[in-house]
Amino acid sequence: MATKKIQSALISVYYKDNLEPIIAQLKSQGVTIYSTGGTQAFIEQQGAEVIPVEELTGYPSIFGGRVKTLHPKIFGGILHRRDHSGDISQAAEFDIPAIDLVIVDLYPFGETVASGASEADIIEKIDIGGISLIRAAAKNFKDVVIIASKSQYAELEERLSRQDGATTLEDRRYFAAQAFQVSSNYDTHIFNFFNQTENIPALKISETKAKALRYGENPHQAAHFYGDMEALFDQLNGKELSYNNLVDVDAAVALIAEFEGETAFAILKHTNACGVATANTVQEAYKKAFEADTTSAFGGVLITNQNVDLASAEEMHSLFFEVLIAPSFDEEALALLKGKKNRILLRQKIQIEGMKQIKTLLNGIIEQDKDLKTETKADFKLVTKITPTDEEQDALVFAAKVCKHTKSNTIILSNSNQLFASGVGQTSRVDALRQAIEKAKSFNFELKGAVMASDAFFPFPDCVEIAHEAGITAVVQPGGSIKDQDSIAFCDAHGMSMVMTGVRHFKH
Repeated sequence: MATKKIQSALISVYYKDNLEPIIAQLKSQGVTIYSTGGTQAFIEQQGAEVIPVEELTGYPSIFGGRVKTLHPKIFGGILHRRDHSGDISQAAEFDIPAIDLVIVDLYPFGETVASGASEADIIEKIDIGGISLIRAAAKNFKDVVIIASKSQYAELEERLSRQDGATTLEDRRYFAAQAFQVSSNYDTHIFNFFNQTENIPALKISETKAKALRYGENPHQAAHFYGDMEALFDQLNGKELSYNNLVDVDAAVALIAEFEGETAFAILKHTNACGVATANTVQEAYKKAFEADTTSAFGGVLITNQNVDLASAEEMHSLFFEVLIAPSFDEEALALLKGKKNRILLRQKIQIEGMKQIKTLLNGIIEQDKDLKTETKADFKLVTKITPTDEEQDALVFAAKVCKHTKSNTIILSNSNQLFASGVGQTSRVDALRQAIEKAKSFNFELKGAVMASDAFFPFPDCVEIAHEAGITAVVQPGGSIKDQDSIAFCDAHGMSMVMTGVRHFKH
């Protein structure tokens, strides 16, 4: 394993935090340091001597700083091969000194985009010299160490201290891999910025934060989460989130977002709601959601869009559940809920953004727009002679919201503020309806006057026939079947109302 002592370094960074220990280490080893501008001044403040890049290249920084290090004496010093006689003779011929260490970072392009800056300011944050230095040094990792992020400063300092200012080939290859991760992530952000308007049919995803999970969907499957979970949630208690927890949390957050401006509570199992309700208080909403399925609630994921107070915490404390999500918790409520050490408590800080969904499939990836359409009364098209009452219309809106977030084929039975039952993930819509009716009856719900929502159209009138027998009086469905009129005719003949939305909500 080739060990090389660092004798020269080029340092040009945007972020200078925690650079001091490396400067001290290089100074103590007598390393020749080249630098530019603000970085040069910073290094000199640490008492180290610096050779300005302009002195090495014979050119000043030009074009407003756009060109500083793009010069053969810089890139030749990095790229020439130390074991290649031709490269060595050319370096001597053109008086190109070897550069053994490159510490450079990149202009904050992503942060500038996120700040809402003008396009002109964003474009100026596309780094040219830095990205070129990173690629050059990483390519020649046999001879050169590349540090491309401030997150690696401490790691480099530790290795130099332990190895008396030297690095191994293994070290250099490791830092090169890290550098290419930095450069590829940076280029992805730039491409995605431009592609907001250009719509080039290419998919670029880059997540630099990764967390190993205990296991995947099953214990024999390895799994990772890529993303910034801490930006969304503060975990206040409990064990680490599992793969299945995360899938359910995602479903729960999407569902509860439908009830903005209301006090809502939902209980989910395997991404499907087994209880949803709205009420005047979280305590009351929880009780109504729990009543919908007191069996499935065991081990579920709970979520509310309001503060959890002591009264609601006391109500749910006796239930075994995996996760509770809320925007805030009263201190007394938190103290009580923390009584079970493995219970995961999440404080949701922001709503999830993003307009796309992505999934691996076969030997590729499929991508689609998120289903962001939620029907209101204004979207209802009356197709029957009887108009649903105001109360029934409120119930149809509620049922449609829950239906949208339930696995297909699905049927939802409810009133205006409580899920009665759902038929979930069935291969036929009739089976989904029968499942929902049976489940509602098993938990003592009276279906007379209830409403029904379907995620897709009825190809035959059998569903409205079965619903009528159960006492359901109003229906919401997308419509679009060539036999829509059969279902409409049955409703007209039996005193039922039905509205169509024109929007299907398959969920697989």
